[in-house]
Amino acid sequence: MNEPETSADISDREIVFSREFNYPRELVFRAWTDPEHVPRWWGPHGFTTTTYSMDVRPGGVWRFCMHGPDGRNYENKITYLEVVPPERIVYKHGDDKDLEPVSFQTTVTFEDVDGKTQLRMQMLFPSRQARDFVIKTYKADEGGKQTLQRLSEHLTRM
Repeated sequence: MNEPETSADISDREIVFSREFNYPRELVFRAWTDPEHVPRWWGPHGFTTTTYSMDVRPGGVWRFCMHGPDGRNYENKITYLEVVPPERIVYKHGDDKDLEPVSFQTTVTFEDVDGKTQLRMQMLFPSRQARDFVIKTYKADEGGKQTLQRLSEHLTRM
């Protein structure tokens, strides 16, 4: 029988972001899952996002393109594995030949803390090398922080 992985086993394969929002988790969850809201904040500073389709349910798919400030387009596919409103989303990123060569799983949790939301986003890669690749090539560590900053700004406008 396989033993479950521990935090020590995966620490070199993950990128984790955490941020508190001064808004109820239902609102933060809606901003994260509503195709009208997501393109207004998704991605690092200078990026825009075009959503082709977004079906937020287990087995559903979100297809979108991130447009970089350098004019480059980044086609993306997310497949939802678990959706528990307003608590948790688990999704798989990638696995289409026409996409960037990056495949990983993300778990996003929305914890209610006295009417505020503590969001935790864990990106788990198949190897340390894959994680290091997205940090070096796409600056995913900084990009994630900027994306959550943009979400915060969007929540203020909601």
